[in-house]
Amino acid sequence: MGTDIVPPVAAPPPALLAYMEGLRTHDVARIGAALADTLRFVTPARVMEKAQTLAFLEALYTGFPDWRYDNDPPALRPDGSWAVRWRQGGTHTGPLAFPGFPAVAPTGRRVAIPEHDFFYRVEEAGLVEIRPDPVPGGAPRGIFEQIGVALPPL
Repeated sequence: MGTDIVPPVAAPPPALLAYMEGLRTHDVARIGAALADTLRFVTPARVMEKAQTLAFLEALYTGFPDWRYDNDPPALRPDGSWAVRWRQGGTHTGPLAFPGFPAVAPTGRRVAIPEHDFFYRVEEAGLVEIRPDPVPGGAPRGIFEQIGVALPPL
């Protein structure tokens, strides 16, 4: 009778779990506490720092009070980063006022972002990088596209 040794599965970092719970509950303060001061949120169109990322989420939850998230469990990648497959969406019933861009009045449109992965780098100070997989219609750009913004800022 042999004994197979199974390596332990890595537990997701507490900062990543706190960030995910903050998203689900729209708790921007909790999200902010999980982010390192040096955070970079990297999209194909631009890179946002921590304050810009938090301002975006505040605007999102104002414009989409019913924004919801569903996800697969975090998975550790060979490079040490974490991947989370997200499903998200909501109804645009409030003004979407992303700082530095014209506000978008409520359209009543339902937004459903295609399922896709977000990749996270986590250090002792918290999340230092968030990088969504750039899929067509994916977040954050797909949010703006689905409510009719001709030139999405992200």
